[in-house]
Parts: sequence; C-alpha cells; structure tokens
Amino acid sequence: MIFIIAEIAQAHDGSLGMAHAYIDAVAKTGCNAIKFQTHIAEAESSIYEPFRVKFSKQDATRMDYWKRMEFTLEQWKELKAHCDEVGLEFMSSPFSNAAVDLLEEVGVKRYKVGSGEVNNFVLLEKIAQTKKPMIISSGMSSFEELDKTIVFLKNRNVDFSILQCTTAYPTQPKEFGLNVIQELKSRYKVPVGFSDHSSSTEACIAATALGAKILEFHVVFDKEMFGPDAKASLTMKETTQLVKAVKNIEIALQNPVDKSDNLRFDSLKSIFEKSLAINKELKAGHIISFSDLETKKPKGFGILASEYEKVIGKKINKDVSQWDFLNYEDLSE
Repeated sequence: MIFIIAEIAQAHDGSLGMAHAYIDAVAKTGCNAIKFQTHIAEAESSIYEPFRVKFSKQDATRMDYWKRMEFTLEQWKELKAHCDEVGLEFMSSPFSNAAVDLLEEVGVKRYKVGSGEVNNFVLLEKIAQTKKPMIISSGMSSFEELDKTIVFLKNRNVDFSILQCTTAYPTQPKEFGLNVIQELKSRYKVPVGFSDHSSSTEACIAATALGAKILEFHVVFDKEMFGPDAKASLTMKETTQLVKAVKNIEIALQNPVDKSDNLRFDSLKSIFEKSLAINKELKAGHIISFSDLETKKPKGFGILASEYEKVIGKKINKDVSQWDFLNYEDLSE
C-alpha cells in the first residue's frame, strides 16, 4: 500500500486556525497522513540564518519567522487530536532535539527527516533513541553522504525508508531524478519513496509506476498564498486527483496481465477479427492475387485474415460475387 503524505510545512503561516483548516481539507483528499514542521526557533536557529526565499515583509530575520511558526505543546496536541478524529496520521518533521522531545509528548508514530538534516547525526541520534521508524529525504545529499547516514542508522537498528527528493522550488521536469528511485532501492535495500516539489501531479504518478512506496508533496489552498513553498505545492483539487490516480496505478501494479493467455478475449476476437473476402466478381478458374482480397467481420465466416498468403496463386473453383467470404472449399487443389 502506497503511503501518501500531504505536507503543510509553513502553509498555515503561524495560524492555528489555518492549520486546523488544512487538516479538514486534506482529510477529504484521500491522503494517509498530513505533515507539519515543528520549529523551536531558539533551539534550531540564530539571527545569522539567511532566508532561503526572501518572501516575508513582516519578519526581520529568518529566526523571527521561525518564532512566528511555533505552536505550543497543547496546540500541537490539539492538532494531533484533530488528525485522529478525521482519520489522518499526524506527522511533523523536527528541526532540533527539543522538537523531538515535544513531538514525543504529542505522540507521533514515525519521524520524517528533511533534506537539510540528513547529515545532522545529533538529530538522527535523538530520533533513533525513540525507537520509532524514520523517513529521510535525500534532497541535498550525495550517495557518499547518504552511505554514511545509512551506516549510522543501521548501526542503531533504525527502521527507515528513503525518499528521492530534489531540493528545488518548484522542481523542473529535468530535475525530478526519477532514475534515482531504483538506484536507492538497489543500493540500500529499504523501502523507497518520492518527495515532490514540482507543483504538478505527473512526477508522483510516474514515481508510483516506478515503484515508489511513499509519496510526499506540499499542499496549499491557493498557489498565490503567502509563504516559501506555495508555488511548489498542489491545490486540494490536484491532491484529490493525484490520490485517485495513484490508487488506480497501485491496483494495476498489483494485477499483472498475462499476455500468454488471451482466452477471455475469445468472444471479442470473434467480433473484431476478420475473415478473408473477395473484393470483386471473379469467375471460376481465376487465380487469386493479393489485389483480389478484402477482409470482413466477423471472424469465422471465411479463411482467417492471418492466413491470406495460403490462398495467393490458388484457383477459384466457382464464380464468386463481390464481397463474398472466401473459404478453402472455394479453392481448387
């Protein structure tokens, strides 16, 4: 079963009400989980951190922005309870050890590690100590870096999976890296998924067909909304369409077609396949050439169309009319 995660990140813009509104909206799309990000500004940032995208006119520094994105422990618990009510798994990526402590109190089932934290072994150690599964995004990591992270996790017996991810907002088709899905599966022998920032549905659909077991993508009410990820997100309508497409592809992948067995098409083949016929009036003794032949439905009223070469050069043993079916008894030995 493909696990589908709708990423809210900072789309709520620090509004608790908006965060709850996103939970209700995502619950209607068919996604399995909704993912936030847990930022504790003092623990993870400093006044020296630059903006990735200078989108905010109300936050003097990146750290001020993170402060505005914070929720209290009780507010996080309310969000988790809301998710439970509507049948969504509550997820949130921690960006500090303090955030892990908070999320343990909230009661998360698993952890998602963002692309920028894959080499943060302090955070990975903290999460590993919870003994909970971990999903890591590979967005900014080379295979050399990932190898070290994988050894670190395996040494701690962490149950983990990896997402192919390109850290570009929005990601262009030439940057999807769909080939990496199979490379990750072969290299690490763990479940592999796809984290998307393309603002379109085709990347996740293609990833599903290529064997991704987890899908993650940003969602937003409107792509013109305020925030760093809005233009790299899917709308709720697009999310619903994507979930439907993914589930249909999953059904297809679970039901391989045996092309060596076409017995179930026998009745249709008798309708759609054709028999040989004559395209003009011919007299007895005429030697049949290719230019004399036509094919007509249904199959079974004349020689099979696939056997036409067997009649070329044979004599007609009786007069035939235009469009008559041609059978072997109409031919001289």
